[in-house]
Amino acid sequence: MNALASSPVLPWLLSYLCNALWQIPLVYAAAWVAARMLRRSNPRVEHRVWVGALLLQIALPACSLRLDTLWYALLSFIPATGAGRVGGIHVVFGPATTAGSTLRLPFAFEAVIALAYGCSLLYFAGRIVWGLFETRTLARSATRLTLTGNTALRWSQYCHRFGITTPPPEIAASPRAIGPVIGPVTVGLRRGLLLLPSDFLENIPPPLTMDDLDAVLAHELAHIQRHDFAKNLLYSLLSLPVAWHPLLWRTRAHVAESRELVCDAIAADAIAAEALAGRKQYAQSLLRIATMLSARPPVPALHAIGILSLNSDASTFERRIMTLTHKRIPISTARRFVIAAACSVITLATCTSALALRTDVAALSPATEAATPAKVHVKSGVMSKQKISGDNPQYPKEARAKKIQGAVVLDVIIGKDGAVENIRVQKTPDESLAKSALDAVHTWRYRPYLLNGEPVEVETTVNVIYNLEG
Repeated sequence: MNALASSPVLPWLLSYLCNALWQIPLVYAAAWVAARMLRRSNPRVEHRVWVGALLLQIALPACSLRLDTLWYALLSFIPATGAGRVGGIHVVFGPATTAGSTLRLPFAFEAVIALAYGCSLLYFAGRIVWGLFETRTLARSATRLTLTGNTALRWSQYCHRFGITTPPPEIAASPRAIGPVIGPVTVGLRRGLLLLPSDFLENIPPPLTMDDLDAVLAHELAHIQRHDFAKNLLYSLLSLPVAWHPLLWRTRAHVAESRELVCDAIAADAIAAEALAGRKQYAQSLLRIATMLSARPPVPALHAIGILSLNSDASTFERRIMTLTHKRIPISTARRFVIAAACSVITLATCTSALALRTDVAALSPATEAATPAKVHVKSGVMSKQKISGDNPQYPKEARAKKIQGAVVLDVIIGKDGAVENIRVQKTPDESLAKSALDAVHTWRYRPYLLNGEPVEVETTVNVIYNLEG
């Protein structure tokens, strides 16, 4: 138990979960706004937005990148910036960025959270493994079909049209005994396999037509050409660390929706030479296929990509039909530029806010969590208001003559009486600048910092920025 409390893994894990809790909604909101602005553009662009949002939701909570290095560089070019300015010297308490905070929780509560997270991780990983097992069993048990006549000709034509010839994809009928699929789906990592319901080809002609077969073949081959089965599996594996978050589910749903829109556009362009006629024919086929499959009972979702997913909400299917039937309005170059600039600003603001407001979780051992800590880390903004006296740093003449500038970063320990007890130089561009900063900070005095009414030692950070242009 003590080994777990002292391990750096637990604080990192809890920090990741804590930041994922609010950063995932932040990224989702930004992606939703960007996607709404891009709805009139190519579906591929909207799909990339949602895929990018998914990857950010997974990676951003793990990032602890500090922005202070960039801020120091910017400060060196901005005169008259900072608190306690003396000539070309700026004194900044704490990192020179908007800093996050440290959340301290009882060790027992942290252990419960870690245990619950571990159980959820096993559950979602188990779902992926079981789905892959069922999909593999179904694919192995499916009966490979040897197409003849007009059906074989259409299959060959579409394979060549999509450039999928080496190795050529296979087509098979799902077995009834194991659990038939309710609609055409695509599986396979290296070689695509199109699985059809056992009675699908029997329904052509009525209630289905050869145009409907064209729609199915074109759509599923678009999935195979784009390697959507492998991508969907990769997204599932990458999403495991935050698979518990409801808004990640919504992001995955948007990824799937925009993916189907992309394949719809590819398939509609492939089945007819004239774009408008192709979209109209394809939309009619989607409606007929959905009508035939709607009477069938839903089945547990497999790791498969299909032209129709009757387990998804009806609004997705409605949007697909509306996108196909509505006339496309071209977007002007100026509007494209404005939309791209707005999306870039949204992305930059989202990532910067997420990094700047990051919260760290400190794991406390059972022996120390009940006692008043001997030393606490206090946010920079609080300690800047506690300073009551002290000398200002002086720019060393030799450093000014050599044109040496930059930030001296100091880790400062303040005693219970408010006096500076210990200083450690964390970073300095030159020893003379470090000595100047140390000489000044040693003279500083603070009001005692109280915790539960008792004075405690304080650990904080001070940045003394030497700027030749100040």
